[in-house]
Amino acid sequence: MPKTNAPGDVAKTDGTKQDAPAKPGGDLGKDAFLKLLVAQLKYQDPMKPMDNSEFLAQTAQFTTVEKLTDLATAQQSLLTAQLQLGASNLIGKTVAYTDKDGKEQSGVVTAATFSGTSPTLRVGDTDVALTAVKEVRNPAS
Repeated sequence: MPKTNAPGDVAKTDGTKQDAPAKPGGDLGKDAFLKLLVAQLKYQDPMKPMDNSEFLAQTAQFTTVEKLTDLATAQQSLLTAQLQLGASNLIGKTVAYTDKDGKEQSGVVTAATFSGTSPTLRVGDTDVALTAVKEVRNPAS
């Protein structure tokens, strides 16, 4: 593939450059990768066309990038579902947690809330992040 100075540059038909969507940190997304591949095919030298094996390798790379993106999305959904299930299973259990002041507290979980990146447990009148839970016990009978 032709190298460019900026990770997201794609040639326009008039020879100027336009910015392609790039991920933060300079990583190319699947759309930018596909645009670069199309531009490379469009502007290749007709007397020296791209080698078939090179084209197949680039197509395989594009497919890999696309599938890895799909896999990362699926893993994030699985993680979210697992955290929600774990939080809901704590309802009725006694948990020990560290409060905002750094003190150890404990109480019975009465509810779980699923907004934001991490589930929140309701312990008494306090909302506790699932990540702050240090211990889980069955309630005393």
